[in-house]
Amino acid sequence: MVKSKTQYVCSECGASSPKWQGQCPGCGEWNTLLETAAEKSGNHRYQSLAPIARLQTLSEIEPRESERLPTGIGEFDRALGGGLVAGAVVLIGGDPGIGKSTLLLQALSAMACDHKVLYVSGEESGEQVALRARRLGLETRQLRLLAEINLEKILVTLKTEKPQVAVIDSIQTLWSDELSSAPGSVAQVRECAAQLTRLAKETGITIILVGHVTKEGALAGPRVLEHIVDTVLYFEGDTHSSFRLVRAVKNRFGAVNELGVFAMTDKGLKGVSNPSALFLSQHGQEVAGSCVMVTQEGTRPLLVEIQALVDPSHGNPRRLTVGLEAQRLAMLLAVLHRHAGIVCFDQDVFVNAVGGVRITEPAADLAVLLAIVSSLRNKALPNKLIVFGEVGLAGEIRPAPRGQERLKEAAKLGFTHALIPQANKPKHAIEGIEVVAVRRVEEAVEKMRSFD
Repeated sequence: MVKSKTQYVCSECGASSPKWQGQCPGCGEWNTLLETAAEKSGNHRYQSLAPIARLQTLSEIEPRESERLPTGIGEFDRALGGGLVAGAVVLIGGDPGIGKSTLLLQALSAMACDHKVLYVSGEESGEQVALRARRLGLETRQLRLLAEINLEKILVTLKTEKPQVAVIDSIQTLWSDELSSAPGSVAQVRECAAQLTRLAKETGITIILVGHVTKEGALAGPRVLEHIVDTVLYFEGDTHSSFRLVRAVKNRFGAVNELGVFAMTDKGLKGVSNPSALFLSQHGQEVAGSCVMVTQEGTRPLLVEIQALVDPSHGNPRRLTVGLEAQRLAMLLAVLHRHAGIVCFDQDVFVNAVGGVRITEPAADLAVLLAIVSSLRNKALPNKLIVFGEVGLAGEIRPAPRGQERLKEAAKLGFTHALIPQANKPKHAIEGIEVVAVRRVEEAVEKMRSFD
């Protein structure tokens, strides 16, 4: 029996090597080469995903806005940048059971009344999809389903039926006849995604790919998969919580870091039009270690409660964060010690962003520091106080972008006091909210007493 040839493919960049190496020769990452069957050389040639055009100067091109196809779910449209674009390829990933298939089935059901759509299921049978649709109470008379994992058959169906929107659930289950490796391998995922993307650009079909995620929370498969598609969306939130967040981390047709907020109900995912009120629903009484901040998620200001717990350590002090950058907490504690004289080297410090939201911007620094000081002193901050601002290593409070929008959102929700950077102080007073501006960390800690 002839032994099949094997090769080693990098899970990060897709580079191949005839033998295993500790370091990828392509991207330099360590321990990323995985053994796969060597692929047969095909007679096809990769073509550019962009249409062939004549040579012209940039000034001759007349720019035009891409027409948007609404999905019928407002929060999903927000994450997409306004809706779906013809010929675009969207990749959506998240933990198992978080609601990817449910959201897409709801969207296709809403669009099926006025548009031609197709749901390609590679993980579930037609009966299983029908049972989910019935449980959600969806209208499915115009929603067509194809239970198939062979790429060539799917491509033929898409070319024949020509739907406006097609969902592939999921890309890891597809396999191509041209490759001998198993479904889900790096080569199969890369080849199937490339051919589907090429078809979308040629025909104008909008294709939504569902992707699995690794234990680290990144999309499984080669990183080149994220570069092929036009939009990458991530599902965030705890599967045990009723809240789901859809974040855009890449979008060629809209802004990145746009956030769609959903609540999981017995009838599927429902969009939350006012997520700030949802995240602050339990923020009623004054509690030590709690501070409300205004974060900017794309074009939307969002109020989130930051909780801190400082407790005496009985060994090596621990620093733990949920929803915030862990390494930034150590830096903030050092700044607090150096410039405000507050020490936590013998204390365990735990910080949490309530509601399962993940905050990546540095404007949360000041709120984290004040929550820590509040917990350490066991003294609550006013429940109508909002805080935002970046903290520098020299102890200065740096401004946050779109400070006016943050303050207006806080005033709209009934907050009466704001502690913000001096550079963000508005030129004209905002009705209903008193603004206190600070320049340094020690000044912010001292101002906490003025709210008593």
